[in-house]
Amino acid sequence: MISLRYHIVSIASVFLALAVGVVLGSTALSGSLLSGLSDEKGQLASQVADLQAQRNQLNARLTDADAFAGAMGPKVVAGALAQRSVILITTEDAKPADRDALKQLIGQSGATVTGELQLTSSFVDPAKADQLRQVVTRLQPAGSTFPTAGDPGTLAGALVGSVLLLNKDTAKPQSTPDELAAAIGGLTDGGFVRASPSIGPGQLAVVLTSGQATGDGAGDKAATLARFATQLDRSGAGSVLAGDPASAEGTGALGVVRADTSATSILSTVDNVNTAAGRIATVLALREQLDGAVGRYGIAGNAQAPAPGVNASGS
Repeated sequence: MISLRYHIVSIASVFLALAVGVVLGSTALSGSLLSGLSDEKGQLASQVADLQAQRNQLNARLTDADAFAGAMGPKVVAGALAQRSVILITTEDAKPADRDALKQLIGQSGATVTGELQLTSSFVDPAKADQLRQVVTRLQPAGSTFPTAGDPGTLAGALVGSVLLLNKDTAKPQSTPDELAAAIGGLTDGGFVRASPSIGPGQLAVVLTSGQATGDGAGDKAATLARFATQLDRSGAGSVLAGDPASAEGTGALGVVRADTSATSILSTVDNVNTAAGRIATVLALREQLDGAVGRYGIAGNAQAPAPGVNASGS
């Protein structure tokens, strides 16, 4: 009996010793693990601080570079568009500050802005596509030829181009003042555009936008604007579609244009018009359009160069 009790106590002692060993080992392991995690946390915090410092330095450099470009812009574009005329077309999401700065630089290049036309959200709304198509077809000026393509963006580009762009060969209006008034009035009454007072035709056009299309039918919205700008280019001496970096992505109008070789063969695009450098590139791209050349400019991955005359390496 005593022997059995002794064995039970001995076995219990062994299990107790094992349990204590496991607890002590776990405690030591936990301490080691926590110490390692603490060291790693400190290293990550240091890396984050370094990256933030680098970002701040880069932002400061970009700010300085943009300020320099802004100061030099008028000198760079001086005379580039002397005695030319430009019609400025914007979307509702285009930034007013970008519009005003670009308009000023166009004036400093020697050109005259003959008017501004804003495309409303209804213009690119897929639910309003049939209505836009019907309005445009009804307003077609006598004697003008519209594309056989039935999409509303292309048709609207043909209409606006026929009344707001001068003939590329003669630099004369392609429609009468009454036809211009009827076209802009009809589009305004339909809720598709807003026009500045006394709007008149120009030799060149800039279509200014911002960001990507969102919501239902985002791809269709971007495609409508892209096709509008492309057809506008075909109607006159040249056009440039300008936006910010986001507009050069998938559901951005620039992104749609740059994915279509038939569009990029005639329409120039600039994806950083929100900067002084991008606005300079826009004016120079207009000059390049007059000379029969085309390009994709800016900082996005699908741009070919920062600006006309500057290769991708910056040299």
